[in-house]
Amino acid sequence: MITRPLSVPKIQKIAASSFLAYTATFVLLFYYMLNFNWLISAADSGITNGILALCCIVFSTLLGYYQPKSEPVIYVLVVTLILASFVTFSSTFILNQVIKDVKYDSFLQLTMPFRFIIVFIFLVWWALVNMLWYRLEEQSEMKERFFTAQNLAKEAELNKLRHQLQPHFLFNSLNSVYALTIVNPKEAGPMIMKLASFLRGTLKRDDEIWVSVAEEMEYIQLYLDIEKIRFSHRLHLDVQIDEETLGKSLPGTFLQPIVENAIKFGLYNTSAAITIAIRVGMEQDLLKITVSNPFDPDMKATGGTGFGLTAIKRRLYLLFADQNLLQTFIQEPNLFVTQLKIPQHNDQNHTH
Repeated sequence: MITRPLSVPKIQKIAASSFLAYTATFVLLFYYMLNFNWLISAADSGITNGILALCCIVFSTLLGYYQPKSEPVIYVLVVTLILASFVTFSSTFILNQVIKDVKYDSFLQLTMPFRFIIVFIFLVWWALVNMLWYRLEEQSEMKERFFTAQNLAKEAELNKLRHQLQPHFLFNSLNSVYALTIVNPKEAGPMIMKLASFLRGTLKRDDEIWVSVAEEMEYIQLYLDIEKIRFSHRLHLDVQIDEETLGKSLPGTFLQPIVENAIKFGLYNTSAAITIAIRVGMEQDLLKITVSNPFDPDMKATGGTGFGLTAIKRRLYLLFADQNLLQTFIQEPNLFVTQLKIPQHNDQNHTH
């Protein structure tokens, strides 16, 4: 909603002070320069400037409610002429009724054109100031609406990406359960229970954008338990977490697709045992998470949608406007590394 200038307390004080100073100046001018007594000086200045002040309030309110898109200058000039005429004639009429002085009556009739010009110029200035105020307020409101719409769109896309990760993981997990019922039926039951616990935890944290490292690692442990049941002795884990990072924060469900990617490309194309290494530490103001897995460059990669890491990159860009927070590279000998960095100086209750 557009703020009226005279509704702002600071401007109200400035306007009241200016009115008193303006009125006092004319009182002194009438008394010392024109040799009228204090009563006539105070009456002329008070009545004229009082009516002018009321017209300024009316004009400001009118401009706040309506400004024509076309020909605003003509509109302002017409309204200013009407108000200036009203101030001049109404103040002259009232002063004629209040002050019975022949010398003053002659002065009043003589100065009417000059009074009209002064009031007209003042009202034109007042109109320009108010029009500028309302234009700036309108621009500020439009900018605020734009940023609000932009943030809503960004949050909607973030929620969409977060919700898309759940069926993506569920699809892969159901494939794992199906494979386990064939390879090791006895372990299928515990795996389904682990999967249910994992999905229950996902639903509970669905509205949380940020979680602590400790919470995320508990969440990841449930996922690793599911994969351990499936791959048994073939999957080994090497997890090292610096204690200082446990209270740090990261967006929820960021790490699981990265670990899933490491397991998929580390295990699915080999029958040998492998070790998935997870390192969590700090690098200046960045939470640094590294997930590495061995791979055989001669083996053809298992097919998939590739949605997990793509969604993570998109969420990182929406949150931090940085394309370089998720990096993947190869280290010798045949070690695939995924490196995630999360800035910690951002407001962790809102997206940016």
